[in-house]
Amino acid sequence: MADCCEKEMDVTALEAGQRKVLLLVMIINFCTFGGMVIASWLSQSSALLSGTLDNLGDALTYALSLAVVGAGVMAKAKVAVFKGLLIGLAALGVAIQIIWRLYHLDMPLVTTMGIAAILNLLANGLCLMLLTPHRHDDVNMSSVWECSRNDVFEGLAVIATAGLVWLTQSGIPDVLVATLLLAMFCRSAFRVMSSGIAEYQTARA
Repeated sequence: MADCCEKEMDVTALEAGQRKVLLLVMIINFCTFGGMVIASWLSQSSALLSGTLDNLGDALTYALSLAVVGAGVMAKAKVAVFKGLLIGLAALGVAIQIIWRLYHLDMPLVTTMGIAAILNLLANGLCLMLLTPHRHDDVNMSSVWECSRNDVFEGLAVIATAGLVWLTQSGIPDVLVATLLLAMFCRSAFRVMSSGIAEYQTARA
């Protein structure tokens, strides 16, 4: 009986920790999304837009993850698949912007782009730090951590893009990096969805 009580207390504490972390990172991403919308519009950067859409997708992802903390494996697996679809939709948005930018290769505003990218990287780094202790808890937290790790890579890529745009005085690096980020989003969407489907099939077996 004592062992059972201790296990229940451990699970309850774990779930409480997950809820707290998910709530924090969700708030951070919603706030960051608001600032990035303005920055991407002012700078006319495709790479920065990818970060904007990703922040919105992440905020929704964290909200979904928060909703299934403590739920069964089946529910978490379904949400993981849906999170993969959200990442895929963000990738589609970036793809559309890239196609538009190929016909409008104006140079983005480097200063606005750089400042926004640095602030976004700091916010994403904080989210990753908060989520890392929970990355192996379950499929729910694992998929969330994957999204957050992508954000950090993306933030570094956008900062590098701002430097390349400044060096080349061209909008081409912005489109090239946005294309690389698009490939990363597609890969991540596939991994998250595959993991969710595998968990779902295991739970049904």
